[in-house]
Amino acid sequence: GLPGGQGAQLLGQLSFVFVLFALPAGYIGGSLGRRRTIMIGLIGMITLMLLMFILPKESLIVPLAKVFGLGQMYTISILLMLAGASWAMINVNSLPMVVDMTDNARIGTYTGLYYLFSTLAAIAGPNINGWIIALTNNNYSYVMIVGPIFMLMAFIMMIGVRRGEAKPLSQSAS
Repeated sequence: GLPGGQGAQLLGQLSFVFVLFALPAGYIGGSLGRRRTIMIGLIGMITLMLLMFILPKESLIVPLAKVFGLGQMYTISILLMLAGASWAMINVNSLPMVVDMTDNARIGTYTGLYYLFSTLAAIAGPNINGWIIALTNNNYSYVMIVGPIFMLMAFIMMIGVRRGEAKPLSQSAS
């Protein structure tokens, strides 16, 4: 395995890239379309999680280089940083898409529903992952097979989304 404390550092690398990629993700959503950008992010997350499941554990913890501010980089660091960029494409474009699906009178309701379900997912996710780990005799890698299943369900639901794209500046100014 990895030395103690490396798990938190790996998540820090993912989070760093998420924050770094937030503005580009919004720009991509504005130019390619939010729906398409979210779907690209979902494909990225599915692919990366499946790679983390399929690749031998030994290959994931190969030290690559030390990077100032990010610490020791491993193969899994690269996968997690790409996951951070993919997650930014999903996350940054989701709330604006929900808000643009409604009128001004219901923006608060739609925003509340968005945060309600986001928070429920944040509460349920770790519990579901804990059950998966317990049911598989502490095999943490199975989380990387269940995650893509939920991402695939999100992708399928996004196929049906037809509203919520950014409005051109000329329309939104009037």
